[in-house]
Amino acid sequence: MSLSFTVVTTPADRAAAELLAVPIGKGAIFGPGAEAVDAALGGGLAAFMGEAGFEGKLGETLAVPTAGRLRAKAAVLVGIGDPAALTVDGLRRAAAAVARRATRAASVATTLVSAGTELDIADAAQAVAEGFVLGSYQYLDYKGDATPTKLRKVSVIAAGGAPVRNAVNRGATIGDAVTWARDMVNTPSKEKSPVEMVVAARRLLRGRGITVQVLDVKQLEAQRLGGVLGVGQGSQQPPRFLKMTYAPPRARGKALAMVGKGVVFDSGGLSLKTAGGMETMKTDMSGGAAVIAAMSTLADLGVKTRVVGYVPLVENMPSGTAIRPGDVLRIRNGKTVEVLNTDAEGRLILADALSLASEDKPAAVIDLATLTGACMVALGDKIAGLMGNDDGWSAQVRSAADRAGEPVWPLPLPKEYRKQLESEVADMKNIGGSYGGALTAGLFLEEFVDGAPWVHLDIAGPARASADDGYLMKGGTGFGVRTLVELARTFEPPER
Repeated sequence: MSLSFTVVTTPADRAAAELLAVPIGKGAIFGPGAEAVDAALGGGLAAFMGEAGFEGKLGETLAVPTAGRLRAKAAVLVGIGDPAALTVDGLRRAAAAVARRATRAASVATTLVSAGTELDIADAAQAVAEGFVLGSYQYLDYKGDATPTKLRKVSVIAAGGAPVRNAVNRGATIGDAVTWARDMVNTPSKEKSPVEMVVAARRLLRGRGITVQVLDVKQLEAQRLGGVLGVGQGSQQPPRFLKMTYAPPRARGKALAMVGKGVVFDSGGLSLKTAGGMETMKTDMSGGAAVIAAMSTLADLGVKTRVVGYVPLVENMPSGTAIRPGDVLRIRNGKTVEVLNTDAEGRLILADALSLASEDKPAAVIDLATLTGACMVALGDKIAGLMGNDDGWSAQVRSAADRAGEPVWPLPLPKEYRKQLESEVADMKNIGGSYGGALTAGLFLEEFVDGAPWVHLDIAGPARASADDGYLMKGGTGFGVRTLVELARTFEPPER
């Protein structure tokens, strides 16, 4: 259930909520609203924190008894670290910490938006709303003994009028989109076949200003999408291709194209993964989920740019009809690919999607994919790899990711590695050598963008969290949604 947000200017001691959350800086520096809690304790808040060992570290929380001296039934302190060094992402994490602490309170009032004096208040308001939504996230569909959070309402105590209210609403909208993506990633694969993913996407996008086009198998054949058909032919679940178009009135210039990998389950095909390697492969549609979720926000956020989303949806399974190592597929743009490893399937379906996107002559293209374990070897599980063919466009994407709080790091596309993709029988093969797998995968994808400004984000690491961390919960993270939304909101066509 989505949280509801209101912005109020009520003094903290009179805030109508079950729980009042106030910020405390490292070294017991009182943030806004802490004076009310201190007064409720008769001036003993600093001593109480010292006794409890509370230091105000970022994300640290401490419940405080207020003996009924506040309108709120209880109070909680949340650490923000050094207030002068507080970042937007730090504020997002602090809000998430409150949400995780407040699972037994139906309503929370907080002064967190005003905690960072160096932060733009609208940016702070958006971050707080995002943090509450993401921090309260739970996936409990299959938990028989789970205790759902009771938190339903958040009152943000802040001045600033309409800009702050708009920012809070924006943060809530983006947070809800990330929640949808997390839900889809966490859903077992048997419940999200390509057909069921299309149904879920249609349901999400209904009434949101998005035109949805779906290609079935016959249409995939007619459109010559050999990569999608080839990867999908081993499964009893037929593949689909989802195209979503957002075209606001008086849209500026050419479209921004967003492409997302949608492998609903990846067994590796005949190049079968190990049992351990398959355990988290329901997450292999994370890029596609991010694109769908981001598209759902555009109208509500008043995005002025035309945006088109492309999501190929397949299940990669071994069977008597599956593609074999040595088979050759013909991609939409006419290039042929020798498939030497059926577990390098994501690039095959993305090749079709990038070809279609390029044919539409977009201003720029971005794709997101849980593509290679090699990227995780290089960057770990918290940072996405960024590769591209245009320095200006790459810089714009990286800047948007930084503002969104989703870390990316640039990787090269060395032309001298392209020869690793040369095939004896086809235009290219789908795997390179033993090393630099993330880079050769990027070089493979570049063959299908037809010169358009393009960025590839390999999100294999950050698409899934191995443990709770701030506003991330173990499991699907919805990584990429916030970056795509920020990119669409601030999009500037690259100069060519």
